[in-house]
Amino acid sequence: MALWLQGRLVLSPRRKAAFVALFLFWGLLPEVLPQDTGTHGRPSGEPVCEGYQVDVCGVCAGDGSSCEVVSGTFSRSFLSVGYHKILEIPLGAQNIRIMETVKSKNYLALRTTGGDSVINGNWAIDRPGIFFAAGTELTYRRPNEIRSRTGESVTAPGPTAQELHLYLIYQQPGPIVFYEYTLPRQNTVIHQSAPHSEVLPLAETWLLHSADGRGHDPSDVGGNENSIGGVHPNQVPSEPLPQATDRPAAQFDPGQLSPHTWRRTGASLCSATCGTGRRQVVFTCVEQVTDAVVPEDLCEFAQRPSPLTEDCNSQPCPAFWDVGEWSACSKTCGPGAQRRQVLCRQPLGNGSLAAAAVGPLQCRRLERPETVTTCQLKICSEWQIRSEWTPCSVPCGVGQRRRVVRCVDNLGDVVTDEECNMRLRPEDVQNCDAGPCARSWFFTRWSERCSAECGEGSRSRTVVCMMNHISSLPLDSCGDERPDELTPCDLSSCQHRLEWYTGPWGQCSVECGNGTQTRTTVCLLHTNGTLGVTTPSDCAHLPRPPSARACQLKRCGAKWFSTEWSSCSRSCEGGEREGCNSHPCIPEFDENCRDMYYNCNVVVQARLCVYSYYKTACCVSCTRVSQREVQLARR
Repeated sequence: MALWLQGRLVLSPRRKAAFVALFLFWGLLPEVLPQDTGTHGRPSGEPVCEGYQVDVCGVCAGDGSSCEVVSGTFSRSFLSVGYHKILEIPLGAQNIRIMETVKSKNYLALRTTGGDSVINGNWAIDRPGIFFAAGTELTYRRPNEIRSRTGESVTAPGPTAQELHLYLIYQQPGPIVFYEYTLPRQNTVIHQSAPHSEVLPLAETWLLHSADGRGHDPSDVGGNENSIGGVHPNQVPSEPLPQATDRPAAQFDPGQLSPHTWRRTGASLCSATCGTGRRQVVFTCVEQVTDAVVPEDLCEFAQRPSPLTEDCNSQPCPAFWDVGEWSACSKTCGPGAQRRQVLCRQPLGNGSLAAAAVGPLQCRRLERPETVTTCQLKICSEWQIRSEWTPCSVPCGVGQRRRVVRCVDNLGDVVTDEECNMRLRPEDVQNCDAGPCARSWFFTRWSERCSAECGEGSRSRTVVCMMNHISSLPLDSCGDERPDELTPCDLSSCQHRLEWYTGPWGQCSVECGNGTQTRTTVCLLHTNGTLGVTTPSDCAHLPRPPSARACQLKRCGAKWFSTEWSSCSRSCEGGEREGCNSHPCIPEFDENCRDMYYNCNVVVQARLCVYSYYKTACCVSCTRVSQREVQLARR
C-alpha cells in the first residue's frame, strides 16, 4: 500500500476524499481481502485444506477467481474423413477435460506444436492408457461395450509445459466433443492514469462473455483486439447469449460516494450445448449514468456481487442410435450373417453423461443402422473325386468296386473330412455285379522263383477251366483264349551273386480265425552256375524276406468243447473207443512229402492230383486220397 501511495501523489480533491474513505474502510476491516500467505485463509499448523473446500482452480478455500475456466463444445454435422484440429490448449493449462458426449466411431487425437504425435497419431489408434507429454500425465479412455453410453475422453491435471493441439479423427457424422480447462489468472494493477479516474484497482482481470455474445476483458477499455470483440483465441465459438438487461440508464445521485456500480453484463460459456448446463454470471463495473464499461478499480470491490451461476441451454438433447459390437459370423465358412444390437438413447442432461433408452420414434430423424449384415470367413471346402471306379473285386457274381474321394479346400489342398459336409460325401465303395458265374479260366499266381538260378529263365503258373470255382472242366471247355502259363524272367549275371531264397508258405496255424504261416529263408551264393548255401550274415546287406506272416481263415463260429479222449487201443483202423484212429494204417510219409499250400483240399476236390505238379505241391493230401481209393477198391 505504501508503494501505491508513492505512485499516486497527485489526486483531485474529490478522488482524494474517496480514496481516504476507502483506506479507512480497509483499515477497519482487514479481513475483507485475505492475504496470500500460502494457506488460503487456513490456520497454521492444520492439515492441508482440512475443513475447507477446494474451488475449481484447485485453491483451498478459494472463490474461483484465481483462474479462468475455458470450456466449449465442438459439433459439426459432416466433415471429410481424416484429422481435423478443433482446439489449441495453451501453455500452463490445468484441469484439462476432453470427452465425446455421444459414443461414435470417431477418435480423439493429440499432437504437440512441433507436430509430434501424443495420442492416435499417424493413422495409428493407440490402446487406452496413460501417456506423458507436455510435462503432464494424460489419461486416455475408450469404452467399447454396448452398455457404455459415453465416448472417448482425455484428462490431464496439468499444468502443460507446452501448447497441445486437439484433433478429431472423423469417421462418423455428427461428432460432439466437450472440452474444458483452466488458466491461471494474473492479478494486475493498472498504473497508467485515466482521464476520469485516479482510483487504484481492487479486482482481478476476467475474460467475460458480454451481453452481445462476445468475449472481452472489461479492464481493457482501450479496445485491444486480443480481448474485445471475440471469443477466447483457443475456443470454439458458441451461440451468443441474449441481452441480460433492458432497463433505462440509472440516474446518478451527486450525493453518492461513487458514480460507478457493478452490473450484470453477460455470462461465461454454457457447460453443455443441450440438456441444461450451467454458466457463470459476469458482473462489470459501469458508470451509473451512461452504463458505459469502466475499469473495475472505479467500483467498490466490497460491493461486488458474489459469484452466481444459472441454468442454460435447457432444451432436451437429441436422441441417437447406440450401436453394439457385431456378433461372430454364423458360419465358419461360406455366406453367413452377423448381428448387433441397436438402441435409441437420449442423454439425460443436467450435467450427467449418461443416456437412457427411449422408443425408436425418438430417433426417426436419423437413419437406423443395420442390425444384420452378411459375412464370409472363408470359402467352404468341397468333395472331389480323385479316381475312377476300380474293376469289380470278383470275376463273376456280386462284388465291390472303389474310388478315391477327398475333401479339398479352396486352395486345392487335401484337408480332413470334417471340414466338408458329410451329408454330401460321394460314395467311395459300391457293389458291383459281374454277372452269373459261368465257365471261365482260373489260374494261380506266378511262381516266385525263376526257372533259372541266374540269367534268363521263366516263371510258371497253372491254368484250369472251372465252373463256380469248384467244378473242373476239360481245358477245351472254356473256349476263350487260354491265358499264358509261362512268363520270362532274368536274374542277371550268374557270377558270385548272393541272394535270399525262400521256401513255400506253410499251412495256417489255425483252422479258423487269425493264425500264422511260416516259411524257410536261406542265403545262397551263385558261382559258375552252381548254388551254395552260405551263412545268413553274408546276405545281411540284402533285405531279408519275411519268414512269417499272418493268415486269416473263415470266422470261428460256436463249437463244442470237451475233455481229452483217453488213448486209443490201436494206432490205426479203429480201436475199442468209437471213432478211434479209424483211418487205415499207412506207412509214414517221407519227410520231404508235405502240402505246400493250405488249400490242398480244393486240389483234391478238383481232382487235380493226377497232375504231377499238384501231386508234388499237395503230396500228403494226394497220397491219402490215393491210398483211400486203393482200400475202397479192395473192398
